[in-house]
Amino acid sequence: MKKNYDSNVKIFKALSDSNRLKIVDILSCGEKCACDVLEYFDFTQPTLSHHMKVLIDCGIVESRKEGLWSYYSLNTNNCNKVVLFTMNLFTDTDDCICKDNSKDECENI
Repeated sequence: MKKNYDSNVKIFKALSDSNRLKIVDILSCGEKCACDVLEYFDFTQPTLSHHMKVLIDCGIVESRKEGLWSYYSLNTNNCNKVVLFTMNLFTDTDDCICKDNSKDECENI
């Protein structure tokens, strides 16, 4: 598996906020209306909207509108990719960066 560090850094930055981690945890139980998510926090709806925008922009959360209400859910496909990337990052695998011999070959040219 090729590790794309650049595409994953945006996700890790988004998840580096405790409120956003809590939102992901809340959404792990299934789709939630913004008003339901907001009940877990002591901040305003615009602040929730900001956090949701960050999570949507990095691909971890999806949203849909139904009338005046916004509903949020985890993008399970992208979440699974992040889990797999993280697992491979912490695991000694055959394609580990420390086993990349192409760097040594370039030095010998």
